[in-house]
Amino acid sequence: MGFPSKAEVKRALKKLEKLEGTLAKPANPTALEKFRWDIQQKFVSYKLNKKISQQEMAEIIGIDKGKMSKILHNRLEEFSTDRLITLYERLNPRAKLKVS
Repeated sequence: MGFPSKAEVKRALKKLEKLEGTLAKPANPTALEKFRWDIQQKFVSYKLNKKISQQEMAEIIGIDKGKMSKILHNRLEEFSTDRLITLYERLNPRAKLKVS
């Protein structure tokens, strides 16, 4: 099996642009974008480590399942950084967040 042609890659990328799934970290993220990404990844890690559902996680932190989905899929536009920190602290009160 060989590598796809440039045309095939282009078609696949066009399809992916239309999907509403998980957003990746920006190519050249600012310090704030990196920090927000790191917080988001802590939510994902918590869910995986505790082996809980999205619904269970939403109930723990007191938000609806739709908002939890947005956090887990890195769709953070409607969440301030302070809000993300506050929500994560509900999951892990002893959390220590570090800006690098």
